[in-house]
Amino acid sequence: MAKLEVEVAGIKLDNPLILASGINDKTPEQWIRAHREGAGGVVTKSIGIEPRNGYDNPTIVELPYGLINAMGLPNPGWRGFLEMIKDYTFDFPLIVSIFGGTPEEFAFLAEKLSDVADAFELNLSCPHAKGYGMEIGQRPEMVYEVVKAVKDATDKPVMAKLTPNIDDITKLGLAAERAGADAVSAINTLKAIVIDVYARRPILSNRVGGYSGPGVKPVALRAVYDLARILDIPLMGMGGITTWQDAVEFLLAGASALQIGTAVSLRGWKVFREINEGIERYLESEGFSSVEEIVGLALE
Repeated sequence: MAKLEVEVAGIKLDNPLILASGINDKTPEQWIRAHREGAGGVVTKSIGIEPRNGYDNPTIVELPYGLINAMGLPNPGWRGFLEMIKDYTFDFPLIVSIFGGTPEEFAFLAEKLSDVADAFELNLSCPHAKGYGMEIGQRPEMVYEVVKAVKDATDKPVMAKLTPNIDDITKLGLAAERAGADAVSAINTLKAIVIDVYARRPILSNRVGGYSGPGVKPVALRAVYDLARILDIPLMGMGGITTWQDAVEFLLAGASALQIGTAVSLRGWKVFREINEGIERYLESEGFSSVEEIVGLALE
């Protein structure tokens, strides 16, 4: 039997698949469900300082090759998050996604949530929430400042989630690495829009949203490939991973672990088990004994 266990930034995972921060990870019940269905770990919904209701409906549009969403970072705030999870224990790595408008806000959240997080993912790249994420995440100097501030505030592993909405994503990866990031996650959603031809206006209440799903996979794969060629820290790959073949491509491109989000909406929770089984069959049929043996082989 091929070994599916991986280790990323000191976090041990039973397999390389992680539930991505997004639309299927709002509650502890969803995290537990993901793990039961085969996810090696979980990234939470992005948590901010104050509670946010998010945008009015419609917030999601389904397209033939994925979803466009503009949720508006709805979350209970850090106090509400601690209240929500206080009666739960998790037997899998819990990566807490955090967002803020300044490096100080990110650092504050990391400090407050360090006792419950196994690691932090910094949402530096939300494409539709004004003042958060992408405005910060498109500037390498701000990525550096945020990562450095969080690293100073916690001893837990820190992962920077990078936006693809920039001319060269490697500038962001290098800035995160220089600031001490333990890993980077790539990619977040692509900035996108969809218009109702009869209403003659954008469908989403926020007009602009983030595109995810199979349609973004080649873009995400290229970003991971480019980052893996220049970074010394590990990568979490994501963006349209829907089948085991997609997963293997990302591993070969240099990702040490993979996040899956939209595929849960499109194919159901069983997607984790199906992809894991496919990776295992691939490894055995190709003569590999572990996932780690194939990470980055396409770079050589």
